[in-house]
Amino acid sequence: MKRESDLYAPVKTLLQRQGYEVKGEVGKADLVARRGDEDPVIVELKLRITLTLFHQAVARLTMSDLVYIAVPRPEGAQAKRALKDNTALCRRLGLGFITVRGDGVTEVLCDPGGPMPRRSPKARARLLREFDRLRGDPNEGGATRYGIVTGYRQDALNCAAHLAEHGPSKGAVVAKAVGVKVATRIMAENHYGWFTRVEKGIYALTDAGRGGLVHWADSWEA
Repeated sequence: MKRESDLYAPVKTLLQRQGYEVKGEVGKADLVARRGDEDPVIVELKLRITLTLFHQAVARLTMSDLVYIAVPRPEGAQAKRALKDNTALCRRLGLGFITVRGDGVTEVLCDPGGPMPRRSPKARARLLREFDRLRGDPNEGGATRYGIVTGYRQDALNCAAHLAEHGPSKGAVVAKAVGVKVATRIMAENHYGWFTRVEKGIYALTDAGRGGLVHWADSWEA
């Protein structure tokens, strides 16, 4: 679809099938539909999702509770994720969301005023655990040169620092020395390639681990 007007006919047909009288370019609205004495349906038509589109749609909520955005259905590898994210945002804002395929087929992904996403106690708990696990504020102002610093990475760095100073060590010794209860598991998983097992329960630092200590020097505390 090359023009916003290409979206108009499919969305109009969708609403007409539900008994609405539909007109385009009414005041500031791209499309308005009426059915008896019900609240009017307002649809903002755009060729892609933008922040401006959401601004316009939210502004239309002062006129009616039944406001939709309509865009061409995205294609490609990221389409499914984009649809999921934008549908969730519409629900949060109280907006409806319509997509239009290239052949004119419409799909209503959510209606205005639907149930807002419920909070996830598990997601909240994970967030707070990660907050408490991070030492200091290593990501202040954004990611470091080598990426985001996580609590897991900080723990791995502290294990690496101990091995750099003391040489090959038992996992339990490292755990006690640096205050990382899961030190043995971190070194066994070797997610960053920093550790090598020299014998059962004993780990040493690799060259990659020594490099990690240099690259992330400001992101950990021994």
